[in-house]
Amino acid sequence: MSPKHVVYKKVSRDKSVAVYMAKRDFVDHCDFVDPVDGVILIDPVQLKGRKVYVMLSCTFRYGRQDMDVMGVAFRRDLFVVTRQVYPELQDKEKLTHNKIQQKLLRKLGDNAFPFFFEFPDNLPCSVALQPGPSDVGKKCAVEFEVKAFCGEIQDDKVDKQSSVRLNIRKIQFSPESSKVVPTAETTFEFLMSEKPLHVKLSLPKETFYHGEPLKANVEITNSSSRNIKDISVSVEQVTNVVLYSNDKYVKSVAKEETSDSVPSGTSLKKEYTLYPLLAHNKDRRGLALDGRLKHEDTNLASSSIVKQEVLKEVQGMLVSYKVVVRMIASGEPEDMVFEDFKRAYLKGIVYGDDDESPTEA
Repeated sequence: MSPKHVVYKKVSRDKSVAVYMAKRDFVDHCDFVDPVDGVILIDPVQLKGRKVYVMLSCTFRYGRQDMDVMGVAFRRDLFVVTRQVYPELQDKEKLTHNKIQQKLLRKLGDNAFPFFFEFPDNLPCSVALQPGPSDVGKKCAVEFEVKAFCGEIQDDKVDKQSSVRLNIRKIQFSPESSKVVPTAETTFEFLMSEKPLHVKLSLPKETFYHGEPLKANVEITNSSSRNIKDISVSVEQVTNVVLYSNDKYVKSVAKEETSDSVPSGTSLKKEYTLYPLLAHNKDRRGLALDGRLKHEDTNLASSSIVKQEVLKEVQGMLVSYKVVVRMIASGEPEDMVFEDFKRAYLKGIVYGDDDESPTEA
């Protein structure tokens, strides 16, 4: 018995056009990106002689959707490409790239037409800042959308009754590098102490998948005259909104607080286990997430990978992670912070149902 495939379907209000797609998550593998493909089903009677177009867009939104500067919500299109699918300009075979498309075309009949897009190299991945409980209508996000619509010409004003929108996601993925073992160390000097405090931090690897625990190895050699206590280790997410605002958000996404101490003249070597999960950070304003589809769970945003010769400003938002070690030294008015250590955080890909009428192909 052959396996069944889930196909996402969405139909316009006047039934003139429908979109069928086999998936809504498209992976950026660093050296290539999954293409966007699907099938458009039309009703020639409802079209009334109009043409049918399909559009792929990448948009950066910042602020409330209903108001912003001079009453217009801030929106910038980072990428837009539109193609005519009916009347067809190419043979169906040239636009059919996988078996699911072929099966849908056979099943839906002569009024079904394939479409195919490729992402350019300079586009960011889907990411959104989590709003707070009181931030109704506010949004800061990089979003992708497939839209099918009807019109006499491509630039006609889109009739909402004869159009359909389907949100998709471009998500980051990268192969693990076993060669890099991240390590960082520093030395603290104290007044009236002849010898320093030495701190070393290391991780078993550079990249981690969502849901995977992070094990941080901390080594402290306290040759100083101060006593060290209350050691804590945390993972912090750093989000820079590089387009339009230059806002910066720093959020702790996992933290282990201890009463561990390192008296003067002693040392400590210990492994701390952290769990950077969105489940532990619900409703925290300003936290960067992988782009969210309606009623579908998501994850903490993956680390941004900016390719060579790509302007950072075009990325909209840049996300990175760092491990921070904090401790208290006797006689010091503030916590000592060691945060020179950065880490990548990668997404494990999970497909799930959503609200857009999945059907079987």
